[in-house]
Amino acid sequence: MYRFFDEAGHILYVGKARNLKKRVSSYFHGKQLSPRIALMVGKIARYETTVTRSETEALILENNLIKELAPPFNILFRDDKSYPYVMLTGHQFPRLASYRGKVDKRNHYFGPFPNSWAVRNSVQILQKVFRLRTCEDSVFKNRSRPCLLHQIHRCSAPCVGRLSVDQYGQDVAQATRFLEGDHSRVLSELEKEMHAHSEAMEFEMAAVLRDRIADLSSVLQQQSMDTVAEGEGDVDVIAVAQMEGMVCVNLAMIRGGRHLGDRAYFPKGLRTTSGELPSPPEILEAFIAQHYLEEKIDESASGATTNLIPPVLVLNHALQSISDDVSKLSDVPPEDLHELLNAQAGRKITFLHQPQGQRRHWLAMAEGNAKIALTKRLVETGGQLARARALADILALDLESLEQLRIECFDISHTSGEATQASCVVYAKNAMQSSEYRRFNINDITPGDDYAAMRQVLQRRYANFQELPVDKIPQVILIDGGKGQVEMARQVLTEFGMDVGLIVGVAKGEGRKVGLETLIFADGRPALELGIDSAALLLVAQIRDEAHRFAITGMRAKRAKARTVSRLEEIEGIGAKRRQKLLARFGGLRGVANASIEEIASVEGVSLTLAEQIYRQLH
Repeated sequence: MYRFFDEAGHILYVGKARNLKKRVSSYFHGKQLSPRIALMVGKIARYETTVTRSETEALILENNLIKELAPPFNILFRDDKSYPYVMLTGHQFPRLASYRGKVDKRNHYFGPFPNSWAVRNSVQILQKVFRLRTCEDSVFKNRSRPCLLHQIHRCSAPCVGRLSVDQYGQDVAQATRFLEGDHSRVLSELEKEMHAHSEAMEFEMAAVLRDRIADLSSVLQQQSMDTVAEGEGDVDVIAVAQMEGMVCVNLAMIRGGRHLGDRAYFPKGLRTTSGELPSPPEILEAFIAQHYLEEKIDESASGATTNLIPPVLVLNHALQSISDDVSKLSDVPPEDLHELLNAQAGRKITFLHQPQGQRRHWLAMAEGNAKIALTKRLVETGGQLARARALADILALDLESLEQLRIECFDISHTSGEATQASCVVYAKNAMQSSEYRRFNINDITPGDDYAAMRQVLQRRYANFQELPVDKIPQVILIDGGKGQVEMARQVLTEFGMDVGLIVGVAKGEGRKVGLETLIFADGRPALELGIDSAALLLVAQIRDEAHRFAITGMRAKRAKARTVSRLEEIEGIGAKRRQKLLARFGGLRGVANASIEEIASVEGVSLTLAEQIYRQLH
């Protein structure tokens, strides 16, 4: 293992070789160097070496150092292993949820999925067809009656005994087989159950199963790749594309025969003054090494394994043999990489670069999506797009495109508890969507209780979120407030089975100045102070200020209307018709208050005595 450093002690490059003396000396003697390597060699002031016991150890150490030190002349991919999974807990009545993090043997995991969109889509399907619960265990054990999800046919309400353990277990088993790709067996079992209930004159249960079959058939028809890829199993499709000096590696994930979606990666350390880029095989080798190595295999409660490395990797370029030619930037021989992946996965991994049939179709899609992602990234360089990209990166959002970013922001406004109103503004498709703004009149709370107001507006906004299409579910829920408001939002989303990781509180800084805000999270992440120069914080402040504007204008209108009606209604002899005539003549309560007694008396139906009474009341 060798490492090159510049005069300031900054690392330039990490590499490995079987013969360190031959490899290191070759950079300085005898061979024509490529422009990129020549640029690096011109900066080298010293080097260090480390001897390992085996090539496998050297490969792992090299991979770890590249990730940790980010040398500018190595190909570096963002180290984001936090893939989401669909999880079924080990509870007596298993809970269905999306999950990130270290897997637990007590639970059963399916995936990984390329992004949270794919997980949400799968969870919606499973709720609609199999009606599995999504509530936290603390909510489940304290229910005394079915919740809203049961009323909209998204949960079978095992919390209150609507299903036995065995009946619920059958639904869980069918959902498991669906996630594993055994769709035909699930449909066959549902049909048999439906006929059995029908023959037993249990027509209500037969109708429920009939609806499940219809929903599942509809899902499979909408997702055409499910039927075409029956029996394909687990496959990762990796395509690299280059455009205008930028590189994208697109990873498409197929699990249980279902194409779950794509994720685009943009490696760092590629641009130099020479303009030379590494070859596609080099980029693929670097991606495979950094993406798959060191992933652990964990056994779930059912004995199944959760493994990031699928048995088949489909590539759009063959991995080339890397010799001691220093014009190459990768020191990872494909044969060593292949053997290490086999050992890591505990089975043989197959590399394909000329696939046939469905896999060929998937590869063409991955190549096309890589080019599309590059095109979008090239235009995301200024103004609003740059702010959105900065926010997506800071929050580590799973987005194939910035157009998928949807942010909903809530604010509470009132005057000393009077005329409390909440606002919800929407940022989507890289712009504020004024047609989707909503105001909520807050009632039946203690005046001035912002926490209760926040609870009410979130409950009303997301009560039917299970019915929303995926593109209408936000990736970020901004809360204008600190820890108290964030905790209230966490409680509401937990009750509805939503991901509390969506919540971002915006706590005001000193003097309420833009740039001094702190971002607070409900899922345990540490708070962030981005600073006044942060492009991401500028977008957050823009959306927060729009929510505040929308809330306060609504509150003022509500307050003015309430005050207008109440002050005129307090005057004896002023009914609805006279009140309407007065407001119409003078343009509102302020006009009535500014009018003289004679002017008020000139209104039809208002006597001089009544005009004097109105004048005294308003002054």
